[in-house]
Amino acid sequence: MKFSKKISQLKPSPTLAISAKAKEMRKSGLDVIGFGAGEPDFDTPLNIKEAAIEAIKKGFTKYTPASGIGELKNAVCEKLKKDNSLVHAPDEVAISCGAKHALFNIFQVLCQKGDEVIIISPYWVSYTEMVRLSGAEPRIVEAKEARGFVVASEEIKKNITKRTKAIIINSPSNPTGAVFGKELLEKIARIAVSKKIFVVSDEIYEKLIYDGEEHISIGSLNKEISKLTLTVNGVSKTYSMTGWRIGYVAGPLDIIKKVGALQSHSTSNPSSISQMAALEALRGSQEALFKMKEEFVARRDYMVKRINSFKNVSCAKPKGAFYLFCNISGTGLNSVTFSTRLLEEARVACVPGIAFGSDRHVRLSFATSMENIKTGLDRVEAWLEKK
Repeated sequence: MKFSKKISQLKPSPTLAISAKAKEMRKSGLDVIGFGAGEPDFDTPLNIKEAAIEAIKKGFTKYTPASGIGELKNAVCEKLKKDNSLVHAPDEVAISCGAKHALFNIFQVLCQKGDEVIIISPYWVSYTEMVRLSGAEPRIVEAKEARGFVVASEEIKKNITKRTKAIIINSPSNPTGAVFGKELLEKIARIAVSKKIFVVSDEIYEKLIYDGEEHISIGSLNKEISKLTLTVNGVSKTYSMTGWRIGYVAGPLDIIKKVGALQSHSTSNPSSISQMAALEALRGSQEALFKMKEEFVARRDYMVKRINSFKNVSCAKPKGAFYLFCNISGTGLNSVTFSTRLLEEARVACVPGIAFGSDRHVRLSFATSMENIKTGLDRVEAWLEKK
């Protein structure tokens, strides 16, 4: 069968085979410890679930405006002003079916064949494919491990061409947990403004930041960069609401209108019930978030200490998100071989780093219980000792 050129050019994820293998092993009764999770293992807070139940009871189960309800847009504006020093009107916000959906919409609206989008490596797996689906081409700029996976602004500047349409920033980063400081963001902002390039700022892990590090939204730095910035966020990671599928983008009015128009012809509105749950997440108690962060810090610290005592592997302490990006180059294996053998021989699942742009690393998530972490790392240590 002949498929469309866009779909045929999509690169299959190298993680799929390993994920499928892990599922098969579990089905057959084998005890597999998974470090692949891209979602918090905590339940959605009760106040948020109750808000959704109340919405159902009141019959709030019909279509809403395609780009989301006004009340939720107002809450997003309040949040952005309070937390990020970003000033947006409600019509400069589009509510989407998750932050991933917001990002997809942005590239469809901004990009076309012949454009380039700068993506900082290691990168979240979907950035490159979203850009390609828009007709544009990714231009990869490496953030070196020696710099804590924080990109040098000079490298971004060096890779800008006449075709560059946008730069993607993801801070805190998936997969590295790197956090971009104010000085670096100011340099990137100056580059973007001078070249009139858009900045797509993916801030989905914003609230999961540790050790006194400060999250700064690049769009808050000055009026010039604000006009070029599309700030993407959502409730999935912060409030353990991955399945509720609510994200949002805030940015220049003309772009947001086009995002809404595109969404009206694709998904239409995000779930009405989920929007009411997200409203409570943004305006309600934040106590559950603070408890989740405390647990993540304990897990992170334990994993970093253990892994850095292992043979032939190492990892830096991430400043945000809930992943460790572990260097496995000392084993002599590439990331897919390492991950496959670790699963088959030690019954531990992780994500090959090649999916994020580095074949020298694997990603381990600490969004799993301390019991699973201890058991899983015991297996990893024993397996590495045998190699």
